[in-house]
Amino acid sequence: MASGKHFKYVVLGGGVSGGYAAREFAKQGVQPGELAIISKEAVAPYERPALSKAYLFPQNPARLPGFHVCVGSGGERLLPEWYSEKGIELILSTEIVKADLASKTLTSEAGATFTYEILLIATGSSVIKLSDFGTQGADSNNILYLREVDDADQLYAAIQAKKGGKAVVVGGGYIGLELSAVLKMNDLDVTMVFPEPWCMPRLFTAEIAAFYESYYTNKGVKILKGTIAVGFDADANGDVTAVKLKDGSVLDADIVVVGVGGRPLTNLFKGQVAEEKGGIKTDAFFETSVPGVYAVGDVATFPMKIYNDERRVEHVDHSRKSAEQAVKAIKGKEAGSAVEEYDYLPYFYSRSFDLSWQFYGDNVGDAILFGDADPSSTKPKFGSYWVKDGKCVGAFLEGGSPDENAAIAKLARAQPPAASPDELKAAGLQFASKI
Repeated sequence: MASGKHFKYVVLGGGVSGGYAAREFAKQGVQPGELAIISKEAVAPYERPALSKAYLFPQNPARLPGFHVCVGSGGERLLPEWYSEKGIELILSTEIVKADLASKTLTSEAGATFTYEILLIATGSSVIKLSDFGTQGADSNNILYLREVDDADQLYAAIQAKKGGKAVVVGGGYIGLELSAVLKMNDLDVTMVFPEPWCMPRLFTAEIAAFYESYYTNKGVKILKGTIAVGFDADANGDVTAVKLKDGSVLDADIVVVGVGGRPLTNLFKGQVAEEKGGIKTDAFFETSVPGVYAVGDVATFPMKIYNDERRVEHVDHSRKSAEQAVKAIKGKEAGSAVEEYDYLPYFYSRSFDLSWQFYGDNVGDAILFGDADPSSTKPKFGSYWVKDGKCVGAFLEGGSPDENAAIAKLARAQPPAASPDELKAAGLQFASKI
């Protein structure tokens, strides 16, 4: 077999984590030729959240190279030239199909091999498809998913081709809510369908969800809860025409967008590395059970210090921070210098229409709603605190200013003793700003 390329460090995955890892390696003084980033995508790492938002805007949509990392967190934009200037090899359009951790060898679909001394697994997630469940007609044209920039291009083209048409969004999570908003902004007739009793059930309480559902309804988005898509009709060209629901109803559709979650891409490492909670088990420095092999972002199950348990987090903020932590740990180990343990505060956010919310901490215990949660208000502003064992452990805020968002983050980190529910409701944001 032809001998492949050897690198001191290989980052497997060219998503958000891969890009932020590259920047941290450069900051830590990586030498030219030492580092490779291997990505199955055809473009340099970019800020993935743009795909469900500004990429699909009807006016002035975002396009690459505008949102390469690290602009999403206020950092410099790493264009492909940046990698070559730093002597970092960016190996694009390369899918790794075999990873042998014992011999430290990765093999691509084309049969190329890459060997390494240190591996950083940043493979992210793959999108769950309805065809995975054998849903009838799920492979019809214009049934679309969103994960990579190619998917966003397909969706954008479909929106242009079906102006004024009917769109059905399957799923009531992040992607479902963000894409329903952006499809509506593009003047499509939009219906959301999801099986749960309310939207974003992993985070939202019924009260929080009621606000967003009413707001969306007022914007003209139709919402069908408690049912699922069981099949699709298509015309003679194979283009989708209708969505069949479990409750027997049928929705006309020119475009179907599916957002029913992702799966961490850990298959390459099955049986070679310890796993936990659906991810690759790591320590507080993101090193796995195999020395010299690290895992970050969506695929890592790591110690969540603040809650003294182990979690896997699917969010861009953690993708960025875990990548930086792992690289600091790798370089720290080489230099014999100590690196602080990862001490992550869970953070989620979303933007749609004129809305913008942030959440920090843990959504466990009793939720207490405060503020103006009237969806017909000109500028609604409300939030929720979560209280467990007498402590305030989580906070959510819609319509907050940067200072107010910083205050709820500080509160979630401090976990102060909570006032009574009535006092919390009355104090609202004042409670957080006193911390």
